[in-house]
Amino acid sequence: MFPKSVNSNYPLKFIRLDPTNGVKAFDCGDKDLNDFILNRAPEFQKYLLSVSYACVDVDDASKVYAYCSLANDKVAVGDFKDKTEFNRFRKKQGFPNEKRLKSYPAVKLCRMGVDESAKGRQIGTTVLDYIKSMFVFENKTGCRFLTVDAYLKAVPFYEKNGFRFMNIEDDDPHTRLMYFDLMDLVA
Repeated sequence: MFPKSVNSNYPLKFIRLDPTNGVKAFDCGDKDLNDFILNRAPEFQKYLLSVSYACVDVDDASKVYAYCSLANDKVAVGDFKDKTEFNRFRKKQGFPNEKRLKSYPAVKLCRMGVDESAKGRQIGTTVLDYIKSMFVFENKTGCRFLTVDAYLKAVPFYEKNGFRFMNIEDDDPHTRLMYFDLMDLVA
């Protein structure tokens, strides 16, 4: 079930996927995202590259409303156009001088999809709230940021959920690198 901080108007739960309980049916309207959860997620998990979770109906775990795939990441100097921009980022996040490192721990939201049958029910926001809670309330190794390479059409969704652009400009014509500072939930 969800931690108390996660609001959901639907009887949902998250399950960690593994090769024995993969997703059998899912359609979010994006061929690549569908292919990942239906076919490739178990291999990524087998080789310790990412972990996938499914947001399912409490009474019927075969009904997958959404999924997400997470991996370790970092926010580092190389994510910025130049060192000056990175220094401004560190200052903006409130890092004291002795904590100004060359990189900071993060978790990458590698993939996320909401099934067509669940669109418009705020389940995407529920998934993000759940992920945020995992690293604020159950943070096992230290994690300051969530990162995502957001598809351009998904940028407004991530902005609505508190994500900000890592850089003012990105070179990638398909995605934008965004981050969420977990200290926003702690402060």
